[in-house]
Amino acid sequence: ALDKDVDAEDHGKGQRSPKLCGTNYPVSIAFIVVNEFCERFSYYGMKAVLTLYFIHYLHWDKNLSTAVYHAFSSLCYFTPLLGAVIADSWLGKFRTVIYLSIVYVIGHVVKSVGAIPDVGDSTKDKYNFVGYKNTVLFFPCRVLSMLGLVLIAFGTGGIKPCVAAFGGDQFDEEHTEERRKFFSIFYMSINAGSVLSTIITPILRGDVKCFGGDCYALAFGVPAALMVIALVVFIAGSGLYKKSPPEGNVLVRVCKCIGFAIRNRWNNSKKSPKRSHWLDWAEEKYPKRLIQEIKMVFRVLVLYIPLPMFWALFDQQVKCYIHLISFVFSNTQIIVSISLKGPLKKMAAGMILAALAFCAATVVEINVIVCTFSNIASKDNGLTFKKMEDIQANNIHIAWQVPQYVFITAGEVMFSITGLEFSYSQAPASMKSVLQAGWLMTVAFGNVIVLIVAEGAGMEQWTEFLLFAGLLVAVSIIFSIMAYFYTYVDPDQLDKIFREDTDDEKVESSDGKKNEAVSLTDMPKQTKM
Repeated sequence: ALDKDVDAEDHGKGQRSPKLCGTNYPVSIAFIVVNEFCERFSYYGMKAVLTLYFIHYLHWDKNLSTAVYHAFSSLCYFTPLLGAVIADSWLGKFRTVIYLSIVYVIGHVVKSVGAIPDVGDSTKDKYNFVGYKNTVLFFPCRVLSMLGLVLIAFGTGGIKPCVAAFGGDQFDEEHTEERRKFFSIFYMSINAGSVLSTIITPILRGDVKCFGGDCYALAFGVPAALMVIALVVFIAGSGLYKKSPPEGNVLVRVCKCIGFAIRNRWNNSKKSPKRSHWLDWAEEKYPKRLIQEIKMVFRVLVLYIPLPMFWALFDQQVKCYIHLISFVFSNTQIIVSISLKGPLKKMAAGMILAALAFCAATVVEINVIVCTFSNIASKDNGLTFKKMEDIQANNIHIAWQVPQYVFITAGEVMFSITGLEFSYSQAPASMKSVLQAGWLMTVAFGNVIVLIVAEGAGMEQWTEFLLFAGLLVAVSIIFSIMAYFYTYVDPDQLDKIFREDTDDEKVESSDGKKNEAVSLTDMPKQTKM
């Protein structure tokens, strides 16, 4: 029996995981959800104090601190492609999560050590902005901080596409509804970890004192401890997981197949008859199944082209409040989405809600401008005194901000959870992590859009809000048109289709041999072995 289980696991099927309380949810997903909660606590907890750390501890100016912060965020969403390739081509999702989580933990530890003043060089008779003595930090602390951030970026980015796809792998083929709800629970754990961490770590930094000032070492150390817990919890569920083996060097095969199709079409398009798809020109050298899988991935990636615009809007909001409301709304998505059949319709609705959020923000900003008090100026003994304010006082009630947060949060829940599940459901088994990485890279390109538009345009705040809202409405219309022509596929059907094709080929081969051996016997034509 043990040999059978091992053999089944080698083929990606494995022993069926026990279910939670008589439901169709595998027990193994509990470990994955807890792992994701701890990992997100670790990531967002560290980011919550990162800019303050740059400005007040490393003494970088605001522009440099902001640039490094955004560069780090972008790297975290570009590295998922590397993790996906490692998982699908080499190590498999399970081992990829473990190995890159170790890199993640090392990055946190290095970052925490870099926040200890005694580690860095110092010069006497100088003080920093929060009262540290003799801590004008130079080479060691800055190098450790940057090294830690790079390791964290590769760790968090590398495991991002693997954990979500690995969770989807735990469900049996027929339990698609339970798998869809799992992605909502998975996303709720992300927001729960984010909310708690963005509240707790700033408190640890400001209220706890160490080394004569704010305790950045503790604020970075607690997220490191949570990442260790995430790793331990994930390993603890090892015996319950369904582990699909890697499919070989998928990316290399895909690139070679695409390259051969392009070359073959260029060289023979005039000599040969037209083919229904340009990838069909690779049929002379590559199996039909691989070509069909590449077509499936390409169709989804084309749909992803307009999506960065949503993240460009979302990432400009105050994320702490959004994560808090998202935690409440995550389960609501299961109910609300019933009225919208089809994931692409839900995603389009989420984009419209995000655009409405920025319209609401525009209204608030205009009211703030109208109601802003003028600077107070008075003259005394020939001297003029002015009251200087970074943000001028106004009498707009804070409740005016509620609608924009409700809209953007509802939009995120409809858009992000659905996109996560859609990316999994439309990907062939050999490329699920790759397509999850493609989904995450839309976030990275959204940050790039913000830098291009917001930094380069130099507009007033309300016009910038209105511009982004208009752009997202236009993009949502384009996306809706593209979605209308998209045909949903079931990747699991590929196994059945190509298994039948293989059987038919075997039958034809067998029939041919029989006809040669018994030429005078009239053999009936068979279709199955």
